[in-house]
This record gives sequence, structure tokens and C-alpha cells, in this order.
Amino acid sequence: QVQLVESGGGLVQPGGSLRLSCEVSGRTLDKYWVAWFRQAPGEEREFAAAIKWSSEDTHYGDSVKGRFIISRDNAGNTVYLQMNRLKPEDAAVYYCAARQASRLAITPPLYGNWGRGTQVSVSS
Repeated sequence: QVQLVESGGGLVQPGGSLRLSCEVSGRTLDKYWVAWFRQAPGEEREFAAAIKWSSEDTHYGDSVKGRFIISRDNAGNTVYLQMNRLKPEDAAVYYCAARQASRLAITPPLYGNWGRGTQVSVSS
């Protein structure tokens, strides 16, 4: 079982930046993808970004491409989501998820391990 704990959410003004962290424990992650999803009130959970632990291959959803950067910390089993040029529509609960697989997946049901989420608000 993989445990994931998100942190770093908060309130930021439009155009600002925020960095989320996801601490991952419980398994060796060599065969895992770790992803960030987000969910706004009344909306479906949306894929934001993912990183393959072994190769550091990364993928982004269209709505965040060019503004968000996903990365990992080798030493601490932590995955980061650097969010830049934030917009009001980026406001959501951000969830970290992990999936043991060789291929990328961007649909939530294919991820079996989830954190509890961290709230990001974007407002002036």
C-alpha cells in the first residue's frame, strides 16, 4: 500500500505561484507513476500532471501545460507541483495519486492510491 500526503496549498493572487508537495511512502516507487489531479466544486476530477518515477518522464494536462512543472526529489520520495501564472480557474482541491504501471494513465479510476488533497484558492 502506498501512502500519499499532500501539502502546500493556500490562497494566492492571480498571476502568482505556489508549490505543492506530495510525500510518498510505503513502496519502492521504481515502477510507479505519480500524478496530480484537481477537482473544483461541481466538476469532475481533472488530470494535471504526472511523472514516471524511474525515468522522470513527465506529462501535463492541456489546461496547465507551460505553467505547471512536476518534479521529484530522489532523496525524500517527494513529488512537487510548481504552479506558475495561476488563474482563478486553477482553484481546486489538488490530489496526489500513484499507479503501478508502465504506461501513463490520465483517468482517475486507474489510480489505486490517493492522498486526501490540499486546497488551492486563486483570488484577488
